[in-house]
Amino acid sequence: MSNIVIIGSISMDLVMETNRIAKEGETVFGQRFSMVPGGKGANQAVAIGRLSQERDNITILGAIGEDSFGPILLDNLNKNHVTTDFVGTIPSSSGVAQITLYNNDNRIIYCPGANGKVDTKKWSQEWSIIKEADLVVLQNEIPHQANMKIANFCKEHSIKLLYNPAPSRETDIEMLDKVDYFTPNEHECQELFPNQKLEDILATYPEKLIVTLGTKGAIYSDGKESHLIPALETKAVDTTGAGDTFNGAFGYAISKKFKIAKALRFATLAAHLSVQKFGAQGGMPTIKEMEDNQHYEKDWYIK
Repeated sequence: MSNIVIIGSISMDLVMETNRIAKEGETVFGQRFSMVPGGKGANQAVAIGRLSQERDNITILGAIGEDSFGPILLDNLNKNHVTTDFVGTIPSSSGVAQITLYNNDNRIIYCPGANGKVDTKKWSQEWSIIKEADLVVLQNEIPHQANMKIANFCKEHSIKLLYNPAPSRETDIEMLDKVDYFTPNEHECQELFPNQKLEDILATYPEKLIVTLGTKGAIYSDGKESHLIPALETKAVDTTGAGDTFNGAFGYAISKKFKIAKALRFATLAAHLSVQKFGAQGGMPTIKEMEDNQHYEKDWYIK
């Protein structure tokens, strides 16, 4: 049984597909529009929820606004086996991301709304929920002060913490010594460690710093040498949720006592499957979809 608490953003994604990016002052036609639940916290929670077993307990903490998006966002989480009993409602709009899909990649403008007002000073029972967790998962779409308070609490109570520093901000480096797993992508890593060689950075933080490299895979160090976990080749339909799927699946595997390399291969397969359907959450696989894939490894025993 796994008890995982995800703390982060819960947002609505407004997604437009286009064959051409508009220049300044220009209007172009889009091919398709959709409104789908998202937010890095919710995405990672759904990724974990879909992989979870009946006895697992997956909970999200965060906030929604007093608007029509809020109930839709909570209903979506519940349908994906994520408990939302302690998600707060704030007199604000819910978080919204405007996502443009172009040439098999995405460009995102994010308005945090209620996510930007998550305030741990007002928490009570939430701390008890965190204290019971096997793993806590954080990202950067709630205030840095909240993340720091949660990270300090987890460190004080010896609770494993996975931190995905996305989207990146200058204060991310303050979290590094407080977390167990730190998972920037290659661009975020360059911003956090300017003018440093990747091999040297990885060696400084063995089995803690895991850098995702997009279509090349993910890389980490065991303290002696670096190891690249290659991505699986596929024709991507929508890459929007690939990173969140990877982080969610990695966290779930860690909660099941997988070693780093095995957990990263598990996460790589989940991300591989996720980009084959439309929407940040649309392609996130269930555990059965993972098991039915030819790349699923026999010793990935989930119980």
